[in-house]
Amino acid sequence: MRKIPKPMVQPDTLAYWQAADEGRLLVKRCTACGEFHHYPRDICPHCLSDATEWVQAAGTGTVYSFSTMGSEERAYTLAYVTLDEGPTMLSNLVGEGFAIDQRVRVVFEPSEGGHAVPMFTPDRG
Repeated sequence: MRKIPKPMVQPDTLAYWQAADEGRLLVKRCTACGEFHHYPRDICPHCLSDATEWVQAAGTGTVYSFSTMGSEERAYTLAYVTLDEGPTMLSNLVGEGFAIDQRVRVVFEPSEGGHAVPMFTPDRG
């Protein structure tokens, strides 16, 4: 199993990582323009407003693109996953048999001495 390095946590992303420890995926939503965005930041990348709030995401989406790297014993798959809320996030896929446009759901994997990290696995139901 590949070791997952602990994430670098900044004050403006602490709520995101604390929610991940609880098994919840948060995204930011701008209250000025209504758009969701990820990576979490205080300024909306769509309209540049600072009126943003944390919203619990459904934790489901589709695989936009992916690439498997590493050796056979230590392979891992990076992917862009488009969340049902709209933003696309870079993450890892866990499991096997992935395809573009495949439905996935979030799972949380422990990191080495840090917060849990959201990853995605096939959504079989």
